[in-house]
Amino acid sequence: MSSESLSKDLSLPLAQPKLAAIRRWLPRRLGAHIFLTLACLIVGFPLIYAIIVSTQSNADVFAYRFTFGSALADNLNTVLVARNLGTYMWNTVFTAVAVTVGKTVLSLLAGLAFVYFKFPGKWLVFGFVLLTLMMPTEILIIALLRFVVIDLGWGSTYQALIVPFIASATGTFLFRQHFANIPAELSEAAQLDGANPLQFLWRVLIPISWNTIGALAVIQFVYVWNMYLWPRLVITDSSRQVVQVGLQSLISTDTGLNYGPLMLGAVIASIPPVIVFILLQKQFMSGFALGRDK
Repeated sequence: MSSESLSKDLSLPLAQPKLAAIRRWLPRRLGAHIFLTLACLIVGFPLIYAIIVSTQSNADVFAYRFTFGSALADNLNTVLVARNLGTYMWNTVFTAVAVTVGKTVLSLLAGLAFVYFKFPGKWLVFGFVLLTLMMPTEILIIALLRFVVIDLGWGSTYQALIVPFIASATGTFLFRQHFANIPAELSEAAQLDGANPLQFLWRVLIPISWNTIGALAVIQFVYVWNMYLWPRLVITDSSRQVVQVGLQSLISTDTGLNYGPLMLGAVIASIPPVIVFILLQKQFMSGFALGRDK
């Protein structure tokens, strides 16, 4: 018997258990992949259909054609020129960025105060902050509307869109919990080095808090981007209006509902939040593992 045939005979018993394991493993893995593929198709179908409809005319839509149409240029002209969606997008980007930056800065400072400062009634104040988490904005909206529009005279201004939302109980809670899990030795070492509280925040806390900062930024940006009721109440000047209210102008038309421009506007309006999430998805996914930032 040659050495080649002998090695083949010896390898057969070793290969059989591996083949059996593969036969047992393959159906389970294949079934899981089929299920996940179907789930992705179900979840992604509305977006895919919206993209298809955004290129179609009403005739194509009512004919139930699931292919790309030839009306994309006309729909773009309706959305960006006739309905001025570009202005609404700019207003919303400006408002969302301003609120997100303001909330992040104030939340960092509030978290620093609740963890590293001692003052009378600290826990009472923190309890009040937690209480506001249970109160939806709609409960306070009438009083807030009167104060902002009548008392302050901020109707149809960017201040009305930004200032009432620039403080965040959610952000304060997140940073307070995150800072509370950071070893006290870091604060003591910074004090020995002569760092004041703001230097400690800038040089020590912020570099190890990017995950929490990114998570809060995603939450607040998407929240402000999706606001509809408040801008609808305080903004009457169309040049200052936001995109969610602006999309309604694509529904309320004199010629009836045109589905192509409506879907195109919705697709365009969804792009900035998607970009923000893609850029910060790593921080967002790990930002809620409080105290584990590296």
